[in-house]
This record gives sequence, C-alpha cells and structure tokens, in this order.
Amino acid sequence: MNSTLKLISAFLLGGATVPGFAPFDCYPVPVITLALLALLWRKSKTPFQAALTGFAFGMGLFGAGVTWLYVSLHDFGHMEPALAVLALIVLCAYLALFPALTGWIVTLRCFRTSPAWPGMVAALWALTEWLRGTLFTGFPWLTIGYSQAPDSPLAGFAPVTGVYGISLLLMLSAAWLACWLENRWNGRFWAGLSLVWITGLGLQQIHWTEPEGEPVTVSLLQGNIPQNKKWQPEHLAATMQAYARLVQESSGRLIVTPEISFPLFYEQAPPDFLSLLAEQARSRQGDVLIGMVERAPDSDSYYNSMFSFGTAPEQNYRKYHLVPFGEYIPLKPVFGWIIDVLHIPLSDFSRGRLDQQPLNLAGQRVAINICYEDVFGEEIILQLPQASLLVNVSNDAWFGRSIGPRQHLQISQMRALETGRYMLRATNTGVTAIIDEQGRVLEQLEMFTTAGLNGTAQGFSGATPYVRFGNRLLFVIAGLLLLISIPAAFFGRDKTL
Repeated sequence: MNSTLKLISAFLLGGATVPGFAPFDCYPVPVITLALLALLWRKSKTPFQAALTGFAFGMGLFGAGVTWLYVSLHDFGHMEPALAVLALIVLCAYLALFPALTGWIVTLRCFRTSPAWPGMVAALWALTEWLRGTLFTGFPWLTIGYSQAPDSPLAGFAPVTGVYGISLLLMLSAAWLACWLENRWNGRFWAGLSLVWITGLGLQQIHWTEPEGEPVTVSLLQGNIPQNKKWQPEHLAATMQAYARLVQESSGRLIVTPEISFPLFYEQAPPDFLSLLAEQARSRQGDVLIGMVERAPDSDSYYNSMFSFGTAPEQNYRKYHLVPFGEYIPLKPVFGWIIDVLHIPLSDFSRGRLDQQPLNLAGQRVAINICYEDVFGEEIILQLPQASLLVNVSNDAWFGRSIGPRQHLQISQMRALETGRYMLRATNTGVTAIIDEQGRVLEQLEMFTTAGLNGTAQGFSGATPYVRFGNRLLFVIAGLLLLISIPAAFFGRDKTL
C-alpha cells in the first residue's frame, strides 16, 4: 500500500469510528477501526509515516465527530462560513496531533518488535487522550472510551478506571486484534480479549454504591428557547413566562431549569417573580434551581451560575470549567479580537471555585455541573462521595440538530457510571433525561419540545474506586504496561512479533 492510499485509509477509518459513539451506539466499531489503524502503524516504514497515519486518522475522527462546532460558530456565533470551516480544520488538526504522537512513538524501531507492543500502544493511546483532555484546559470530547457507554462489557470498568481506563482497554483489544490479523498471534489473542471483556461483564454485576433514603420526585424543565432569540431583550418576558408555567405545572420536589434559563443578571430578576417560583417549590416541600448570570459585588466579574429557591436556604453554584473562546478568551491580548468575530453574548465569564460543595436541596445533596463541565470526570468527583445526586444543566441549542447533543448525553451516562450516581440533565432543547447509576436513560424528553420531565431519582451513598482514586489507577496501569514494554523492546525482540 503506497503512502497516499495509507493516509486516505487512515482518514476514512477515523471517520468510520464515529458510529461507535452516540447516537449510533455501535460500540464494537471502534475495536475494528482502531485495530486497522494499529495494523497501518505496524506496516509503516518510518515513525514519521506512522505519525502522519495517526494524524490522518485523527482528522477523520474529529472532522466527522465534531461537525456540530460549525453550527455553533456559524449559525449562532455568526462567523463567516469560510472562517468557521477554517477554525474547525485548525481545531481538528490540533486534536489529531495526539494520535499522531502515539503513532510516532510506538513505531520507533526499538519498540516495533517488542512482544509487549499491544500494551505499549494501549498505554500511550490512553495517556495522550488524557493529555488532550487536560492541556490548555482540555478538550476530551470523543475520548474513545465514551463509545462503550453504557452497554458494552467494557463499561463495567468505568467505576474503577474511568473513561480513560476504558480507552486503554479498548485500544489494548484493538492492538491484540491487529497482531492477530498479522498472523502473529493465535490462541493468546482470544484468551487475552476474552479475559478483558469477561472481566468487564463481571464488574457490571458489582454495586459499588448503595441507595440512600427514599427516591425524590424531580421535574427537569426544557424551555426550547431558540438560540437566536434567547438574548433578545424583547423575548425575555416570554422566556420567563414559559419557565414560570413549567414550574407551576411541575410535580417534583426538585425542579431544575437549564443553564442560564433566565438570560439576565441575578440582580435584574424581579424579586416578586423569584418569590413566586420559590413559593411554588415550597408548596411541594422542595426547591427550584434557576440558571442566571451572577455579577460579583464591587467588581466587573460575572459568573455562569445556578441559584436555588424554595424550602432550603438560598444557595448557588458558579461554573468553574469555562469553554475557551465561548465563555472566556484565553490570552486576551492575543485573541481578544475573536469577541468581535463571534458575537457571543457574555463571552468573558469568570471562574467559580473548584472546591464548591454539593447543595442541600429537596432532601438530597446535589452536585451541579454546568454544560461542558460534565466532560471532566476528574473534576466531577471532587464533590463526591458527599453528593447523593448529580445534576447537569446545559444549553445544547448551540449544537442545533446535529449529533452533538446525543454525544453530550453519552458523556453524562459515563459520569453516572463512574460515580455510581443518578445524573439528572435539564437542557434548553434536549437531551433532557434521567440517567440511573448504571448509565441507563430511564426517561427522556423529545428534543426541541417545550415540556417538563417528571420522574423520580434515587440518591446514592458510597464511593466507587474511581471516586476514591480518580485517574491515578489509569496512571498505574499505563505505567506498568510501559515498564513491561520498554525492557521487552530491548531484551525480547523478535520472539513474538
């Protein structure tokens, strides 16, 4: 296979990996596409060629998987089409550097013939994914482990190793398959693959956390406010009236509205109106969570916040992990001009504190995360094991009718699996859903409808291994694989591969 054909094949394999994620949920697909990528790496003549192959795979994966960013940039950010496409290409090229780095390292001559090569590939793939999710505030979207939530046997590892550990085991399975396709491995491939996947099935039978108290009734509100009207002053009254009606029609003790459901500053909200909503919540012995912008006293700073009103004393949560170029401008002296290009309202929020604690609401201890924050599992667990419920509020109207909202739902399903907690999602246009502690969607609203989802949620106590140790278990496993692989590269050469 010539170099050009190899790069085209890698690009197509990257794109073909996207059906492994929601909304398609074909979780075996990434095993096959990653195995073929690993096979291309093994057939690469030089590390540089392997890096280009990994880069092409990444361009295919992210180019097909984050197309919703064009909707955000052009349709709602009002960026010129050509500039929006260029921005998307630049982002995909940056993200593709991480599989390129993996390809370059694992095809160095000293490692290529190591009998422990599959373990090295798996460890480096998981570590570079973690790096992608951390560097420059991180962009862990389409971390390959998400494709396994919630139905794959590998999802059983989520409460132990988190999503990056699943990525490691998924790539280990794929690398084994690549070696088997080379006719180098026989029974050992099937033995190793069976061990990993059967172990995952076994882990799914373990209940890491336990129910605490009686289930609480919840109402998750979906206002379905068009993004192009949300911040128009003349539409504000209609927005607030729509949510007031949904609150009045709610039957839950815990009522949750989406991210910045009231598009105004907290001090601008009519006190009588907020008192009316609080009284509605108190009539059910509960509380209502409302998203608004919070201005810091005696400061120009403002926060993306959630406020509680009702039976419990008023509390609030400020968003910590902000979206670069959407909610704040990094290196403002260099990139400040982007504010004028994107036309995004309130695009320079301040960060809340990382050490915020769960809110005591409706008899539950509620850990709130706003929109993009639920992509960072290692930050979610900072409110655990104290929290009994997880709540994600979001405005995925920015994604339009793309695959983005379904991908975001799958990310929330992974957080539920990792923590052994219910995840309640209240979104502007969808997907509004109740997710149980095993990552299963129990109930959801149809997207782009104005409605409230009334149901029940069970609080849980206890801690999964991932809650206790975070990504440290990933580093231990990856480190052990690398410790085995490196000596094997020099002393076990040509014995197996």
